[in-house]
Amino acid sequence: MSAPVPGNDVLGLPDAGPPRFDSVPGVRQGLASIGYLADEGIAGVVYLADRLAKPVLVEGPAGTGKTQLAKSVAELTGSRLIRLQCYEGLDESKALYEWNYRKQLLRIQAGQVSGEATPAGPTWKELEEDIFSEDFLLTRPLLEAIRADEPVVLLVDEVDRVELETEALLLEVLSEYQVSIPELGTVRARRLPMVFLTSNNTRELSEALKRRCLYLHIDYPELDREREIVRTRVPGITEELADQVARIVRSLRTLELRKAPSVSETLDWARTLVVLGLESIDAAGARDTLHILLKYQSDIERAAKELLSADG
Repeated sequence: MSAPVPGNDVLGLPDAGPPRFDSVPGVRQGLASIGYLADEGIAGVVYLADRLAKPVLVEGPAGTGKTQLAKSVAELTGSRLIRLQCYEGLDESKALYEWNYRKQLLRIQAGQVSGEATPAGPTWKELEEDIFSEDFLLTRPLLEAIRADEPVVLLVDEVDRVELETEALLLEVLSEYQVSIPELGTVRARRLPMVFLTSNNTRELSEALKRRCLYLHIDYPELDREREIVRTRVPGITEELADQVARIVRSLRTLELRKAPSVSETLDWARTLVVLGLESIDAAGARDTLHILLKYQSDIERAAKELLSADG
């Protein structure tokens, strides 16, 4: 029999449903089965997030698999993925809900507004009740996740890009799992979504938001794990080439680059080498395709010098 999620009744939160995972190894094996190679730390936080019904704040360099983790958990659990892509200027109307003003205007024009009920048309009060109804409500990701009947994974991507006011809104929603709509009342979650917030550390997040979440830092993987990621995610790659790719990328990350190669860029580079028909690569060959791996000319030049020195 599945263990209940502790604390929900005391906190007044909706039911989280039965646990999605039986154990930490089960999380790791399940994610591996769909191509996401999680280490023990990642699997442990995902397991606890499920059991404790808490959001996960995932920080780390860009391209290390933060967003993919949420997508993979959704795929593994058969949940619907709802994504809120954060950006500077994101406000309540784009994160929570807004009214379809164009449709409301058309409805007003279609009806005859008068101060009292007449056979000629509806009163203003009747019209107002009509235009502020469900038919005119545009739900955005946060409200959509709260209203969902099915299991949901909510991904709040790059939360560090929003202003403090929007971050406070996120905190309020994730604390209560409810939204107050003045015209319709309070909408409470029917079941708790599993929530992942990602951050690239472009700014410091509030202590209040961090307290609300479990914390997970995903850094560049160790050599063995990155080699296994390349082997798993790049069809047709040889063992030798996968090892060389992982070792070269690892050495380049030790340089003072404007942007170190991410895991996603490692995979792009490995796929490029496979498309070129290579089964192994040396320093000279690596220099010819550095533009796939690095995105700044100064980085390419610095890396090329390093590879030339290593080759010599």
